[in-house]
Amino acid sequence: MARQSKPFALARLFAALADPTRLRLLNLMAEREVCVCYFVEILQQGQPKISRHLAYLRNAGIVSARREGKWMHYSIRRPRDAAANSILDAVFATFENNREMQADSLRLLRACCKPELLALQRAPVPSALHSEAQ
Repeated sequence: MARQSKPFALARLFAALADPTRLRLLNLMAEREVCVCYFVEILQQGQPKISRHLAYLRNAGIVSARREGKWMHYSIRRPRDAAANSILDAVFATFENNREMQADSLRLLRACCKPELLALQRAPVPSALHSEAQ
């Protein structure tokens, strides 16, 4: 008998998407890996609060984390479940026409080039933006 995989928890996904801060975090990670320091800078919220929201998204199975030295980097992790992916696609599509989400994306682009953030905090440039910033 073949072992069946555990079904994706759609209720957990919807709960994760039901918070404005978590949506803003997802928007910032839409096409790139982002260091937690940029989330704090862009969203103007404390690191513990940002980390709690990121943990919620990780528990929902849609975000992954990677440590590099003292920095934690986060990115979207696409679930294997087709329905969950369709839901995420729809969510990301709404970000394209949302003024707040676009403003956040623009602030991320500007923040990754801020000399004081890079020099004082030694913050790494978000991966997909690194080549654009040079």
